[in-house]
Amino acid sequence: MKLILRVFFFFIISAKIFSQTPVAVAKVTYLDSSWVETTAENSKLTRVVEDYYTDKPLYVFKDYYKSKKIRMIGTSTDKDVLRHEGQFIYYYENGNKKSTVAYANKKKSGKEFNWYENGSLKSELEYFENKKGEVESKINNYWNPQKEQTVTDGNGEYEAVSEYNEERGQIKNGLPDGIWKGKFLKSKATFTESYQNGKLISGVTTDSLNIAHPYTIVAQPPSPKNGINSFYSYVAKSMYIPTEARNKVSGKIYLSFVVDKDGTLVEPKVLKGVGYGLDESAIRLINEAKKWNPGVRRGIPVRVLYSLPITIAKKQ
Repeated sequence: MKLILRVFFFFIISAKIFSQTPVAVAKVTYLDSSWVETTAENSKLTRVVEDYYTDKPLYVFKDYYKSKKIRMIGTSTDKDVLRHEGQFIYYYENGNKKSTVAYANKKKSGKEFNWYENGSLKSELEYFENKKGEVESKINNYWNPQKEQTVTDGNGEYEAVSEYNEERGQIKNGLPDGIWKGKFLKSKATFTESYQNGKLISGVTTDSLNIAHPYTIVAQPPSPKNGINSFYSYVAKSMYIPTEARNKVSGKIYLSFVVDKDGTLVEPKVLKGVGYGLDESAIRLINEAKKWNPGVRRGIPVRVLYSLPITIAKKQ
């Protein structure tokens, strides 16, 4: 009887052990200031992707400061590159919450809340799609650093200050209205804009040499001179596949590069590669690419970081 019971318990324990699913394992990578993978010693932050080696619709991404304090937590539809989807929370290094915002189809959606580093509430924004399918935002409420609420229910005076620029003006029904003024902190350029019901009527930037640069669009992203499809065609035709990789290697190369102020593509970097000489081939085709139309911010050409995935497929 004892022998039968022992055998019975053995089968129960064995069934539990072999029925368990594989233990989920996270992937840890170290990133530099350009978001390129590097060593732990040279990193600016650490990225952890939970359950990396399992197939899931969403993957939890966690970024940590060098001090090991949490910087960001959110979910992505891609485990190799951060594709925003769902709720994201950002933190200051002192542990206080910096902002919360949700994404739908990689676009900001709903309300965003922001806080100052000391923990006091800064702003409540709201995102919506216009008739063109573009995402716009409204400023519902805003508190200045002195904890004074200067925008209430979408109306009042707003002031935005970052490490790059500052601007201030009136908010009406959540949108900029009237005359707005600001300056770029590094270049010392100043700008003045005229808005009506949230739409920019005109703007002019005066640079450090007192030269005026008029504009009617606040920001224009860089673009290939003959359109993005022509650039994709160039990539497909120019991507050299080494002999040892043909019909053997598949996957995606994730690249970043900078579109310089004159439209030149510079500083190409492989964020995640596939090896076999394909990463070097991708770098080469960016270095040999023709100039783009540069990005423009308030009438002034600017350097813009651009990301590009290149898919390598096996021929059937």
